[in-house]
Amino acid sequence: MKIFTASQIRQTDAYTIKHEPVKSADLMERAAKACFDWIINKKFNTQFFTIFCGLGNNGGDGLVIARLLSQSGFFVRLFIINYSDKKSKDFILNEKRLIKTTKIQPVYLTEKDTLPNLSDSDFVIDAIFGSGLTKPVTGFIANIIEYINREAKKIIAIDIPSGLFCDNNSGNSGAIVKADYTLSFEFVKKAFLLPEYGANAGQWHILPIGLHEAFIENENSSDIFLTKKIIRTCLKKRPKFSHKNTYGHALLLSGSYGKIGAAILASKACLKAGAGLISTYLPECGYIPMQSACPEVMVITDKNHNKITDIPDLTKYNAIGCGPGLGTHNKTVAALKKLLTLASQPLVLDADALNILSENKDLLDLLPQNTILTPHHKEFERLTGKKLSSDEDRLEQLRSFTAKHKIIVVLKGAHSCISAPDGLCYFNSTGNNGMSTAGSGDVLTGIILSLLAQRYNPLQAAITGVFIHGLAADLAISESESPESLIAGDIISYLGKAFKDI
Repeated sequence: MKIFTASQIRQTDAYTIKHEPVKSADLMERAAKACFDWIINKKFNTQFFTIFCGLGNNGGDGLVIARLLSQSGFFVRLFIINYSDKKSKDFILNEKRLIKTTKIQPVYLTEKDTLPNLSDSDFVIDAIFGSGLTKPVTGFIANIIEYINREAKKIIAIDIPSGLFCDNNSGNSGAIVKADYTLSFEFVKKAFLLPEYGANAGQWHILPIGLHEAFIENENSSDIFLTKKIIRTCLKKRPKFSHKNTYGHALLLSGSYGKIGAAILASKACLKAGAGLISTYLPECGYIPMQSACPEVMVITDKNHNKITDIPDLTKYNAIGCGPGLGTHNKTVAALKKLLTLASQPLVLDADALNILSENKDLLDLLPQNTILTPHHKEFERLTGKKLSSDEDRLEQLRSFTAKHKIIVVLKGAHSCISAPDGLCYFNSTGNNGMSTAGSGDVLTGIILSLLAQRYNPLQAAITGVFIHGLAADLAISESESPESLIAGDIISYLGKAFKDI
């Protein structure tokens, strides 16, 4: 799914109106009907809706929703925020239609008016501002938004929470609705995916409204939202007449004294994600734990008991992973430098391998093209050496960093962002807050390593690995676990169901 800017969304609407063809008022009716259907199907335990509308097309959506709810027997109060003497033509049309066909009497609010009481049974629908907003909300409208946030028990935002900018919120100091649900038309908004402001959208849902498919297909976007349909096209079919070497031999360099568990988790995940073979290179202290915990893994030990100080012969491996539980001893640093110098296979680096790169930035110049790095936000800041003040700054730095080094970076988070050297960013749609647990990142490293060994190209391995990692966690939560109880081993256990689900 392409992530469009506010400007592109307006162009898509305009193209649809002109080429479907459809009247703008009918397109508004279609969008509002999609919201109404979602609300009805949700079966909320209330009969009371209080709707706050602006004077533009987002307010027009609210007017249609008010009409449809009223005609279906719900009790609706409608408040229009009178911040201008201008109204959109579709707002005017739907206000007349509302008054003519229902008993609703819209109340216009100015800065002098007392705000309505909101009871526990009232569901508030926010239709004040849409995705075209570019200025922070201040003044009496901000007071209304803050009142809604404080007093409303449940808030449903239409298309985007009022006050939130669709594209770039780095300069947004205004009031923003904090929605429980956001019903977004056709596209996910990039603002929903970023941690600084994304929580304002609550649980968001994409409602198709029949925008012109050909225009969407031909319009370019630098941001992609990953869906099951995209990942399905990436998955390789496993031929009947195949053997373990068909699916590659992975090498994992991992573990140090006290952190052998990271190597075990990554190794298990690599096998469960389909690699034919894996050899794990460990310090001597990891030999017995690995052989006991995961007998399918072939183990090679370093001459040092507690840490990795060298690398094995690399010639027989299809892909190499390095980092989980590795430690940052100076002899381990030398081993990683040797690996980067000699490896010609696809690489995925995580955890302490990233910490070593951060402390020895000259090693960044040794990264082979299309190497995959999997940092979380703080690890990424250490890699770049820059304290980043906003989500937008981080994304800009992410694109610059990946382009400069010609690598792929998986910036881990609630919607992990996979940045490619060509400037495209892929935001993940799977995963949950239960994944904030020890070892989850080690599992991801093992999955990506497995896909690389199976000869997925690095970008396919990164986006598919991230998606399946999150999907396995989602299935674990839906079937047996809670966010509190989820551990890394549970994610591994559900990898098979994740592949089947796709």
